[in-house]
Amino acid sequence: MVLLRGINLVKRNRISMPELRRALDEAGFGDVRTYVQSGNVVLSSRASPERVARDVGALIKKRFGLEITVLVRSRAELEAIVKRNPLRKVATNPRRYLVTFLSAKLPRGSLDDLTSVAKQEPFAVVGREVYSWHPDGIGRTPLWERLASRSLGIAATSRNWATVTQLLAMADESTAR
Repeated sequence: MVLLRGINLVKRNRISMPELRRALDEAGFGDVRTYVQSGNVVLSSRASPERVARDVGALIKKRFGLEITVLVRSRAELEAIVKRNPLRKVATNPRRYLVTFLSAKLPRGSLDDLTSVAKQEPFAVVGREVYSWHPDGIGRTPLWERLASRSLGIAATSRNWATVTQLLAMADESTAR
């Protein structure tokens, strides 16, 4: 699963999903499919997730002229993320339940920073993911602002739970082919 940060936001960083699928297919990736317009790609590759991220980032820069943060998780990693679901008992609306995918574990001090701003928003950090529940909506809550900003000191991008589970279903369809 390939996650692109910050594309197709109003008029910024526009990438056509059909063009992206075509470019990835031409680059040798298999079973290329996209989900919605916000940079979710399911594909197959024998390369490591790190290599896929580098190659996709380079392709987007060359083909579309954009420097985009690219994060990749394997199908097995995505399955583990969904199975883990540490907030399953409180997160009742999949559109308000987020998984923030990180390029690395949170830097020292970031957890304290997130804890200090998370008022009524439970969250859990597990490995390279932050699960966060936003019962009153995501909007511009202090926790969401921290997770969406570059203040974490590492690359990050978030997806709601409905998108995460849909991406896993798409990955499962690809492996069943």
